[in-house]
Amino acid sequence: MRARNPSVGNNDQGRGRRVVTRRAANRLGVALMAVVLLAFALDRLFPLPPTPQYSPVVLAADGTVLHAFLNPTQKWRMKTELSEITPALQAAIINKEDRYFRFHCGVNPFAILQAAGRNIFRHGRTTGASTITMQVARLLEPKERTFSNKLLEMLRALQLEAHYSKAEILQLYLNLVPYGSNIEGVKSAALLYFQQPPDYLSLAQTVTLAIIPNQPRGLVLGKNNATILAERNRWLRRFGAQQLFAAQDIADALAEPLDAHRHAAPTLAPHLARRLVTQLPGQAIIRSTLRRGPQTQAEDLTRNYVRRLHELGISQAAVLVVNNRTRAVEAYVGSADFGEVASAGQVDGVRAIRSPGSTLKPFLYALAVDRGLVTPKLKLPDVPTNFSGFRPENFDKSFSGEVTVERALTYSLNIPSVRLLAELGVGTFTEKLRDAGFRRVAQDAPRLGLSTVLGGCGTTLEELTGLYAALADEGRYQAVRLTSPPGASPPNPLSCGEGVGGGGSGGQLVSPAAAFLITEMLAQRTRPDLPVGYENSRHLPKIAWKTGTSYGRRDAWSIGYNRDYTIGVWVGNFSGEGSPALTGADVASPLLFDLFNSLAYNSPNRWAAPPASLDFRLVCAESGLVPGEHCPNQLIDYYLPGTSSARHCEHQKEALVSADGTISYCRACVPASGFRRQLFANPLPEVLAFRESQGLPATRLPPHNPACRLVRNPDEEGGAALAITSPVANAEYLLNRREKQQLLLSCAAGSEVRQVFWYVNDRFLRAASATERVFFQPPSGSVKISCADDHGRNVDIHLQIAEL
Repeated sequence: MRARNPSVGNNDQGRGRRVVTRRAANRLGVALMAVVLLAFALDRLFPLPPTPQYSPVVLAADGTVLHAFLNPTQKWRMKTELSEITPALQAAIINKEDRYFRFHCGVNPFAILQAAGRNIFRHGRTTGASTITMQVARLLEPKERTFSNKLLEMLRALQLEAHYSKAEILQLYLNLVPYGSNIEGVKSAALLYFQQPPDYLSLAQTVTLAIIPNQPRGLVLGKNNATILAERNRWLRRFGAQQLFAAQDIADALAEPLDAHRHAAPTLAPHLARRLVTQLPGQAIIRSTLRRGPQTQAEDLTRNYVRRLHELGISQAAVLVVNNRTRAVEAYVGSADFGEVASAGQVDGVRAIRSPGSTLKPFLYALAVDRGLVTPKLKLPDVPTNFSGFRPENFDKSFSGEVTVERALTYSLNIPSVRLLAELGVGTFTEKLRDAGFRRVAQDAPRLGLSTVLGGCGTTLEELTGLYAALADEGRYQAVRLTSPPGASPPNPLSCGEGVGGGGSGGQLVSPAAAFLITEMLAQRTRPDLPVGYENSRHLPKIAWKTGTSYGRRDAWSIGYNRDYTIGVWVGNFSGEGSPALTGADVASPLLFDLFNSLAYNSPNRWAAPPASLDFRLVCAESGLVPGEHCPNQLIDYYLPGTSSARHCEHQKEALVSADGTISYCRACVPASGFRRQLFANPLPEVLAFRESQGLPATRLPPHNPACRLVRNPDEEGGAALAITSPVANAEYLLNRREKQQLLLSCAAGSEVRQVFWYVNDRFLRAASATERVFFQPPSGSVKISCADDHGRNVDIHLQIAEL
């Protein structure tokens, strides 16, 4: 027999053990993989409950709560952010509820065994074993307390720990814990009982909120304060014994009284809050650009001011305050009183579409400056004018003949503005307004006409205030901002951010030079729209402002700005009812001045400086044009080199007249002697006609030499164009023959014209003086009206006549 080798047996046994070990490891790996797959499948099959529905909260720029709303289940459950969970709050909650929260995986097996022993053997205080994570699971899915549901809570706790960090689980817990009635979450309790966010609470208040969730029905703040105080102090002493907080902090907290009762939720800026919550559905925390101080002041000033207007039949007002550098809205008042039902206080006056009155005129003049059409000292006609059937009137029903651009704007005259819009073009004007975010104007642009600049369009206080903020910022337009980006600090005055606000493409609406000139004009204080009693008032702020009053005195506007702020004010009735006292000067401007004095009283006294693109030049004092050879009176005016018109003044015209001044000569018939040169006023024909109608000095050229037989060229004589002012070209007139209605014939002719000749359908009607009003009864159908003057000029128009 062969002897057995012992080493061979040992090797076989070692290999066997290794094989067994590998198999066991493989089985364990497979088992773990199966467990992981099973857990993943169960997680997919039984997903976590959805996150809770929070109460929407609108914050001010500094993070304080402006307005809060009930959540869809009518509970106050305001979301507590991670930054609001202070170390003191974390320490108090964790040490009271779950000391090993940061170390277990959602379930604490030692706590379960300890609780089971106490509950079974009745040894010591009967306790539960719920961790903070298990409590979150129960709060997310409330169920009856049974053994099977407890097991489900444990499984959910493990699932929560797999999905969320410890900080997020603690945040969920603090957002869900009950505080009695319909209050849930630490933030809701802090605001409604202590009127402070959680990170502003004292240690005593923090511990108070930490002990209530276990007994939300027995420990009700405002009802059981004495019991709560005793329980709070007991826990404070316990925390002190554990050296959880400094001894002095514990002593101060024990000495602090408990003065807590339920307060109403914050309700500042109700119109903006509702607007943002509607535009950002499902967002628990909305960061607005509003500042609490200015918002409170604006609301109080508006409410108190409108109370004084009730006896005048005026019930509402709206206010918008914009930071010019950031375009952040710092105060938003949609109505005088949100809760006033009789005057429709819930209507948002900041977004209500109203007639803007004269508030668009500054923008029109700014565009005209950039087109080279006007300079401040240029004179514009202010006389009754028919713009193809549109006959505007000034607010006071009077006319000045000719006025400078700066006076036309500061006195808000309608005729010069309409004339300027006709020259600029309605399409150009409305296109620029579209760029400035005027949505209704953009929509209605094809139907808008010359009345647009007088308020014949729809706009909002938000759009107008944004437009004036562009004038304050050297012509640069940006849509106003209502919200700040998440996590943003209070608005930096030197930076801009995106947010919910108005529309518009932005960019340079008008040049810095035009913006400066308009600002200088609007800053003048000698003007008719200065409220009574403010002439020498020290309370008149240094601002540029413009007022407006809509047709029928339904809307009163006053919008002003300095370097830092633009404030828009609207006053009226949401019903559209007018009031005799409702004017921008008398009703809206006093509130504007009060707001500036209150909100911007400490603003640096800085003012706009003229840009380098502006320069000075001498102009004729009579016309505002570059002086001609007959302009002895001159003054200095701003202008834009290369842009402003360089047309020379011809307000006086030299003519050759007989020695006795009875006849005038043309160059072809002037005698060798016996004549003299004389200067005659040379105004526009409509200005001349207005002066004559008012009995003002209006010297016309003497009639031309009747002995002259040469055919004269009217263009060579430099006479003004002849124009028919009535009737309106291409219009249709409906006449009642039984009443023998007639049409008026009138024209505008230059000062050299003495006589005109009227024709109807190329048949001579009659001769008349240049300013005479002629009436006639026209035939039916298409009618041609012709007018010729004694200098050979003629003009034709066509119209339609229908009979009743």
